[in-house]
Amino acid sequence: MALTNQQLTKLYVNMVRARGLDELLVRAVAEGKSEVFLHSGQGEEAVGVGACTFLREDDYIYPQHRGNGAAHVISKGVSPRAFLAEHYSKATGTCRGLSVFHTSEPSVGIFGIGGTIGTNFSLSLGWGLAAQKRGKGQVVVSFFGDGGSNRGTLHEAMNLAAVWKLPIIWVCHNNLYAMYMPIKDAYPKEDIADLAGGYGMPGVVVDGQDVVAVYEAVQAAVDRARAGQGPSLIECKTYRYRSHVEGMVDFVHADPRPQEEIDDWKKRDPIYLLRNRLLEQGILKQANIERIDAEIVTEVEEAKRFAIESPFPGPSILDEVLYANAKGGAK
Repeated sequence: MALTNQQLTKLYVNMVRARGLDELLVRAVAEGKSEVFLHSGQGEEAVGVGACTFLREDDYIYPQHRGNGAAHVISKGVSPRAFLAEHYSKATGTCRGLSVFHTSEPSVGIFGIGGTIGTNFSLSLGWGLAAQKRGKGQVVVSFFGDGGSNRGTLHEAMNLAAVWKLPIIWVCHNNLYAMYMPIKDAYPKEDIADLAGGYGMPGVVVDGQDVVAVYEAVQAAVDRARAGQGPSLIECKTYRYRSHVEGMVDFVHADPRPQEEIDDWKKRDPIYLLRNRLLEQGILKQANIERIDAEIVTEVEEAKRFAIESPFPGPSILDEVLYANAKGGAK
C-alpha cells in the first residue's frame, strides 16, 4: 500500500524525534546526568521507525539493545516523557525507574528489552504462538543485530516459527559490526537474509537508510503473517554513527572503524534522505521542515524537564513490584 503524504510526514517526524531523544541521552550520559550507559541508535533510525510506525497497537515488538535509542519504542507509541524518565531512573518512567533502558510498555505491545543477545528470539516465539492462538491477526516484529545472527536461539526460534507458521517478522539491523567485530570476519556470506532459505521463509535485503524501503518490506511481511502464511526475515543494511556504547569505560576501546567509512555512511543519513525526498516531491516545503524540527526540539526539552523534575521511586515500590495483592493482581 502506497504511503500518503501524511504518513510520509509522520515517518519524518518520528525519525527526527528519535534522533533528538538519542542526542539528548548521549549528552546526559557524558555529563553524568543519566543513571546508565546507552547504546546509541543514531544512523539507524529508519529501521525502527519504518518497521514500527504503522503497526497495530496490539502488535508486539521486541527491540534489540540498540532499540533503547528511541526509534522503535517511540514509533510504537511510548511517550517521550516516560521514555526519558526511565533513562533518568525516575518513578514516572515506563518501568517506574527500575529498569532504566529496558523499556516496557505492555499497553502498546512492548514487554521489555533484554540485555543478553539472543534472549529475544525464544520470547518472540512465545508471543507469536500466543498471537496465533488468539486469532486476532496480531503479529510480532523481533529485532536483532548482525552479531545476534550467530546465536543458537535464533535458529531454534526460526525453525519452530516456520514449522508452526507463526506471525513473526524477524528484522536484522546489519550495521556491519557486532560491538567491534566486523561481520565479514564472523559470517561467511554477504547477506544474513540468506538464512531464511534454510527455514522455508522469505528473506529480503533492504536499504536500511531508506525508511520507506524498510516500511514497504516490513508491511509486506506483516500482511503475509496476518494472512497465516508464517514468518519472514528482513535484513536492513544500516550503520551506527557512534561507538558501540556510551558511558561504560570498561567496554570502551578504540573504535576499529575507519573515519572515512563513518563519513561515507553519514552522507546517506536516513533523516536527510527522507527530508530531501519530501522537499523534491513537494510534500513539504522548507518552512514545514523548519517548523517540525523546532517543534521536536521543544518536545524533547519538555520531556527532559519532566524527567528531571520527576521523583525517584521510593522504597515502598519494592513491595509493590514483588508481591501481589489479595485479589491476585499487582498492587
